[in-house]
Amino acid sequence: MYKHLKTINYWLLALPVITLATFSCNYSKPQLTPDQIATVQKGVTDFTTNLAGDLTARGPIAWEDYIDTSANFFMADVGQLVFKSGPSAKQFIQDTLSKSISKISLKWSNMRIDPLTPTIAAVGSDYHEDITNSSGASASYDGYFSATVLLTDGKWKIRDAHWSEKGK
Repeated sequence: MYKHLKTINYWLLALPVITLATFSCNYSKPQLTPDQIATVQKGVTDFTTNLAGDLTARGPIAWEDYIDTSANFFMADVGQLVFKSGPSAKQFIQDTLSKSISKISLKWSNMRIDPLTPTIAAVGSDYHEDITNSSGASASYDGYFSATVLLTDGKWKIRDAHWSEKGK
């Protein structure tokens, strides 16, 4: 009798695992039409090009126009969470970044854009930054940037991001 209980308990425990594994393996992202893929790729390419240009023209305050300033935003840098929300990032941009950096130049290379839906894409790119602080000292940084970008109100915004500096 106890032998049958062990068998029943085994299947009661195994059934949810088998079900979860079966259904999770069958997930695939929504299929986009070639036109939708092209539209997202162009939109995100334009977005990243404009971001780099605005940073050069306006300085670090331009970041405010390119990040999702909602509570859903987060950003990590070199493996550490640095902003847990859009409001915390916006406050840092206004109170610290815009006062400590006088000039910034950002260049992307080897960019990859993966349209996930008509309004969401994953982005990955090598980057090079030249930064001049408010004292006039300059530094250059190279690394890799990855993000989820989201189209809201007709504008692409960075929803989540991670920056990894080479050599760190």
